[in-house]
Amino acid sequence: MSIFVKRKTRDGDRQGLQQSAEREFKRQFFGLLLVIVTWSLAMGWLLALATNAHSVTPPIEIGTVDVVPAQYQLGQELYLENCSTCHIALPPAVLPTQTWKNLLQDSQHYGAQLQPLVDPPRILVWKYLSTFSRVQRDDEETPYRLSNSRYFKALHPGVKLPRPVQVGSCVSCHPSASDFNFRHLTAEWK
Repeated sequence: MSIFVKRKTRDGDRQGLQQSAEREFKRQFFGLLLVIVTWSLAMGWLLALATNAHSVTPPIEIGTVDVVPAQYQLGQELYLENCSTCHIALPPAVLPTQTWKNLLQDSQHYGAQLQPLVDPPRILVWKYLSTFSRVQRDDEETPYRLSNSRYFKALHPGVKLPRPVQVGSCVSCHPSASDFNFRHLTAEWK
């Protein structure tokens, strides 16, 4: 056999091997692409099922004005335990932070002598109240009555409030206020 024929045969073998390698690469590429598409479709289907199941579940009614994260829930429980025994516990948002701070530090509570909270419960209650209350303006006098709180007024736009506004009168519009549920309103205000 001549050198020319041998070289041609080698070149043909190389081309055949190269074409075979290209076919193998394409097959692996399309196999990988098929796996990715199948996985994506399966995950999408599972997420759609999970989302659909979640939307069928009736929502749990949130009674408080704000959803309280776990780190503040003990403070909220202590606040309710200490304050709602004598009167309806108010949402922290209706009075400014300074009012809550002064109320926690003072043993004279609206004419009644109270045993002040001591640490650590006082700190937990304070963290809850300070987180969910609002800032007082510098030029504003600290309100101790709901009727003097601009936040209380802002949360009740267009509402004819009884005179005088008292903590106990909340129940007239919020029938579940004694359970600290201020989202539930009477039919008149829905």
